[in-house]
Amino acid sequence: MVAVMVVMIVVTVVLMVVVIVVIIVLVLMVVMVVFVLVVMMVMVMVVFVVMVVVMEVVLMVVIVLVTLMVVMVVVMIVVVLMVAVVVIVLLMVAVEEVMMVEVMLVVMVLVMVILVVMVVG
Repeated sequence: MVAVMVVMIVVTVVLMVVVIVVIIVLVLMVVMVVFVLVVMMVMVMVVFVVMVVVMEVVLMVVIVLVTLMVVMVVVMIVVVLMVAVVVIVLLMVAVEEVMMVEVMLVVMVLVMVILVVMVVG
């Protein structure tokens, strides 16, 4: 009888230890899964935020560059037109009125050539 009691006690203790170990392992697995999910969520959020910030910075840089290009082109066109007007006035003063038509044609051709070179460049 004593041996049977000892065996039953040992079996009960072993079963309890096995159950406790299984419960601990399950809890650890759940904790690991939750931890991995939380880490993945945090990483996804961080990547999303970084991508949004990078996209905004890139958009700002592109907008600034485009506006600078437009301003440069407008300034160059204005400068070319002012130079053309000055040249026309100087030629008007320098040349007699008989040559006016040829001078105007030459200046127009020069302005067109300069504009084409600017656009191509």
